[in-house]
Amino acid sequence: MTHDGRNDVLRPFPDQRHDHDACRSEALAQVVAACAERGLRLTPLRRRVLELIWSSHTPVKAYDLLDRLRREHAAAAPPTVYRALEFLVEQGFIHRIESLNAYIGCSEPEQAHQGQFLICDSCGDAAELSDPDIAAVLRRKAEMLGFQLDVCTVELKGRCARCETAAG
Repeated sequence: MTHDGRNDVLRPFPDQRHDHDACRSEALAQVVAACAERGLRLTPLRRRVLELIWSSHTPVKAYDLLDRLRREHAAAAPPTVYRALEFLVEQGFIHRIESLNAYIGCSEPEQAHQGQFLICDSCGDAAELSDPDIAAVLRRKAEMLGFQLDVCTVELKGRCARCETAAG
């Protein structure tokens, strides 16, 4: 929790107590509700791409998604996957991890936020933070340089506690 009571950790690294089925179900339910509220169409393909992204806490590349989709639908093609990804990113249902050229499910899709991601170099899992104080500092520093900041996504790489313990 931060000084004003906000919880900036949207998705921690999973541990042995993590119930990923419940995690995935909750995320999908939030997206379905957000689509209904916004009058958006969550097509079967968009939903399936979202389900595949939420199959773990590890960012997934578009061509890995395409390979998995082709096992179910041989006719799946790159443009359809990229259109689904574009819709999901635009709506804030997933995030693009630029350094990996991969995608990860958003833990708080009903609310726009600037993300900070901790990416484990060992296991590949990612944790999502949303600390407005970090975003504000970066925006303020950019403005000091006369830079208009449009998107503020921070990616930090290192080792999660589970991998650090296993290595230690």
